[in-house]
Amino acid sequence: MDKKKEVKRIFDSIAKRYDLLNHLLSFGIDYYWRKKAFDLTKLNSSTILLDVACGTGDFSQEAHRRGIGNIYTADFSFEMLRMLDQKFSWGKNCRVQCVAEALPYKDNSFTNISVAFGVRNFHNIHQGFNEFFRVLDKDGVVTVLEFCLPQNKLVRWGYMFYFKKVLPFVGNLISGDKSAYTYLPESVEEFDMKVDLIKELSESGFSNVVRNNLTFGIVQVVRGVKR
Repeated sequence: MDKKKEVKRIFDSIAKRYDLLNHLLSFGIDYYWRKKAFDLTKLNSSTILLDVACGTGDFSQEAHRRGIGNIYTADFSFEMLRMLDQKFSWGKNCRVQCVAEALPYKDNSFTNISVAFGVRNFHNIHQGFNEFFRVLDKDGVVTVLEFCLPQNKLVRWGYMFYFKKVLPFVGNLISGDKSAYTYLPESVEEFDMKVDLIKELSESGFSNVVRNNLTFGIVQVVRGVKR
């Protein structure tokens, strides 16, 4: 099974328990990560936001709380989008099932793109970022929130123990899909070894690309601007 189909299968499978597990397994820190990502992005009332790999819409919900009225959401998992529909009443006609590598939007359509914990699931990151660049308007900003491996050896050891031992056990217990929560640490480790988000965004044409590390370096917020 190719990566695209497997990722879709995994997220369709865990959609009903996705929010619970996110908040439980992160000890609620995921709320802070989303808020911090948007603090760094500096959204405003004129923002037109596309939330890619939106899942059940937690990132979009945070944007909505900040007064953003124009929010579009995209995800490859139909079950994730269905859960999003059950949670929120705004913008029902703005949800699209698609992959990041083939966004069904016109050029220069958005002022901002956000993607939270989804880039490592892209089957072609460079192609996905090229699409981001295409659909963003001039001076538009892309904000990527993603896991990474901490540099401190002690923190890294504790992090990997939790990721490889505790998280799959609890994830399987609640979701019933063990493969989904073994995929997470495996994908983060592979992503950290192979992908430099600053380099990837720069190669897709973005300028002023900067990274901020959060919570002992287990999460990164990377932003780039279309000039």
